[in-house]
Amino acid sequence: MPHSTADPTARPGAAGPADLAVVGAGPAGLAAAVTAADLGLTVTLLDAGARPGGQYYRHPDPALGTARAKALHHDWPAFEALLRRLRAHQAAGHVHYAPHHHVWAVHRADRAWTLHARTAESAPAAQPPAGPVTARALLLATGSYERHLPFPGWTLPGVLGAGGAQAMLKGGLVLPGRRIVVAGSGPLLLAVAASLAGAGARVPAVVEAASYTGYAGSAATLLRNPAKLAEGARHGAALLRAHTRLLARHAVVEAHGTDRVTAVTVARLDRDWRPVPGTARRIPCDALAVGHGLVPELSLATALGCATRTAPDGTAALALDQELRTSVPGVWSAGETGGIGGAQLALAEGALAAHSVAAVPAPAALRRTRARLRAFADTMGAAHRPGTGWPEWLPDATDVCRCEEVPAGRVREALTELGARDARTVKLLTRAGMGWCQGRMCGPAVAALCAGSGGSPGEAVPDRRPLACPVPLRELAELPVPADD
Repeated sequence: MPHSTADPTARPGAAGPADLAVVGAGPAGLAAAVTAADLGLTVTLLDAGARPGGQYYRHPDPALGTARAKALHHDWPAFEALLRRLRAHQAAGHVHYAPHHHVWAVHRADRAWTLHARTAESAPAAQPPAGPVTARALLLATGSYERHLPFPGWTLPGVLGAGGAQAMLKGGLVLPGRRIVVAGSGPLLLAVAASLAGAGARVPAVVEAASYTGYAGSAATLLRNPAKLAEGARHGAALLRAHTRLLARHAVVEAHGTDRVTAVTVARLDRDWRPVPGTARRIPCDALAVGHGLVPELSLATALGCATRTAPDGTAALALDQELRTSVPGVWSAGETGGIGGAQLALAEGALAAHSVAAVPAPAALRRTRARLRAFADTMGAAHRPGTGWPEWLPDATDVCRCEEVPAGRVREALTELGARDARTVKLLTRAGMGWCQGRMCGPAVAALCAGSGGSPGEAVPDRRPLACPVPLRELAELPVPADD
């Protein structure tokens, strides 16, 4: 396909349909965009962030004046290489990169995809207004967000997501506290704790709800990924030097404080993640970084009707074939949308998906890398999947939905007395999930309460919404009215 000669400073889509539109400029989206351009496609890369890199390659605002942003990141040279390729393709007019663009809806017409976007409030005044973008193919690399399992005190100031604590450090060069407990489940905890300790925080404990014996039956997969083992060993060594205690098969079951968290209660868990009586202990702290893994961001994909599957970690992920195609013709996906797996897997999948879009056979080594890393991701997800007994942490008075202030007792009442059998009916009866976050914070908790109260857990099914993010009514009113057939 011929390269575009469009002005890279023009509004995206102004020169006609691109060959490919990529939504998301994290590792997967960046790899897909530059690889597709390498293969001769014209690409429009849209991202809500101010700069490329996504959450993984988040870097401090230039106004902070840091000269060593790479010190806070793992595998920073890989990002720098991607960025050089992106800038070269931008200069040549092969890639149009559009930051500050929230894509809120996509539809297909005239054999092309039309993407509707709005300009982020953080965009500079000179930012061209967001508008419809057209492309012949669509690749979704929308990443993920944190999974939160509520407990008494989780709404206190000083309690934040584990990924949020890392984002504060990477993006703002600040610590959420001086004595920080890191808790939840998943390998992200070790990386977060090591980063916080390296930045000067005291991390008295990493509280991991799962047991690392969950990896025992996957020795072959582990041995095929020595770099992952080495990474875990580095984090472990850093925590040993920081005198941080690792408490496996434990969870924070309550946070204490009035104006701010001052301590947490930690209890040992049984195999189903139920607190074991008599094992509670209190750990003083002034911040708690807690998270139970990540959830694929599927808002655009499910609005398009893309099929999903239940991933080994219990989340809903896109069902993809070996070429990273979704169930909707003309739509590909790469990275965390197909199942949580980390940056290296996202890079491999982005490049592989670009080859598929361009109808160019991918290198065999790239396919092997993807298969190896995906197998490790599935092992990791299964080992840290939340147990069915964790809702026993939740007294009835504990808010499950923070936005709408819906306590666990009201959700249980909807299930036991009002006839609700699934999370959608609970939402209609209680408003859980109707707030600003649109269920991203409370969705897993409500689903677990449904399963534990006789509701049918079934497969993990994400919400399907017509709009992927909040849109002002004035922008909807300005849309052209479709012509009558």
